[in-house]
Amino acid sequence: MQVPIKNALINHDVDGLPKDQRFLAILTVILGLSIAVMDGSIANLALPAIARDMHASAAEAIWIINSYQIAMAVCLLPLASLGEVIGYRRIYLLGLVLFTAASLACALADTIALLSLARVLQGFGAAGILSVNTALIRFIFPSRLLGRAISYNAVVAGTASALGPTVAGMILHFASWHWLFLINIPLGLLSLAIGQRALPYNPLSARKYDSLSAVLCMLFIGLLLYSVDAIGHLQSIATILLCATLTVATLVLLLRLQSPGAPMLPLDLLRIPLFALSISTSFCSFAAQTATFVMLPFLLQNQLGMNAAHAGLLMTAWPIAVAATAVIAGKLSDRIAAGLLGGIGLAIMTAALLALLTIDQSSADLTIALQLALCGIGFGLFQSPNNRTMINAAPRARTGAASGMLGTGRLVGQTMGASLVALILIAAHTPYTVVLYCAAGLSGMACLVSLSRLRYQRQ
Repeated sequence: MQVPIKNALINHDVDGLPKDQRFLAILTVILGLSIAVMDGSIANLALPAIARDMHASAAEAIWIINSYQIAMAVCLLPLASLGEVIGYRRIYLLGLVLFTAASLACALADTIALLSLARVLQGFGAAGILSVNTALIRFIFPSRLLGRAISYNAVVAGTASALGPTVAGMILHFASWHWLFLINIPLGLLSLAIGQRALPYNPLSARKYDSLSAVLCMLFIGLLLYSVDAIGHLQSIATILLCATLTVATLVLLLRLQSPGAPMLPLDLLRIPLFALSISTSFCSFAAQTATFVMLPFLLQNQLGMNAAHAGLLMTAWPIAVAATAVIAGKLSDRIAAGLLGGIGLAIMTAALLALLTIDQSSADLTIALQLALCGIGFGLFQSPNNRTMINAAPRARTGAASGMLGTGRLVGQTMGASLVALILIAAHTPYTVVLYCAAGLSGMACLVSLSRLRYQRQ
């Protein structure tokens, strides 16, 4: 039985919310997105302090980060699919409630086990926010403004991720690590209050939710991420083979049992050439960016002799450039094909990654910052138009699945990039050079895939 729709968006003919309601709706989306993304990195800086307070080892403290990321990744597709059945608005608001309550649980935890468990719940809440974030934007804004709206979304996500360590440093300077989580509570409650009033309803699917496929999908994503991590950290052959076997077996079972009409793992969307090429572009580019970002602190500190503050300041040139360029790219994407914009951007990023091979101890800070900014400009030109294309390529009734795939592709790409760096750092004699070549190769591949979309965007 479907929930009655009281909003103007009960049918597919209405294109976006009224202007006043649109502002409030995007405000709650931005607030929720900011706290969910920032919490992926805000706790990193506090890990030593948390480990000391709770008498935990560094390995145990790492699970404060991993538990959040894994919980979020495995829930994105199941929650996006559930949003098509019960409404994106409901999933988003429930995600905010769980995230806010779990933030309080994190602040009150007095053991590493309880904190990690609270972070799992917080990751589930973040998945509720992020799984339908882009889907909601499609119903908030008219189609003529969709590219611009998605660019703002990309700016917020990129800025929040980059600001995580900075915000953490400011909080830890004046207060204990508990306030890293307590700060989410007023922001979560504010977003919840505004969202209850302003978020749009979407037409609901008449199908039943496939709970078995949801469980299998969660197992598949979790096993896939663990397998990639096992390879990156050169675990035993037996462990890698076992993980790979379980991953493939779970995938086969999921493909056999999931509903063909609206599959949990959305193969129906992957049959759309423009969508499939866009998700491939996203995967390769995020893997390239993450590999470079994970490697850069080692390169700047270990090889070039910079301290952490110096290296961190230079690295901010990349996310700042992404945020600034994403706004321009979003406006351009309403008039220029994403395949061309993304191809140009990824070509710039590839060239800038190769240029980083030339830096050494004699390189000026300005030169390094400009090269990193060029990487950010290239990535910013690609990201917003690519996200817009993915959402537009999907049927309107499958917007939730497209939104979930967008987030899943990003997270799997990031995991692949981080694992690639771990593998190279262990196995290569000149790891920084190898990582940059691999990242440039991934970026170049993404550039070619992006340009190949032009044949479909002209049809």
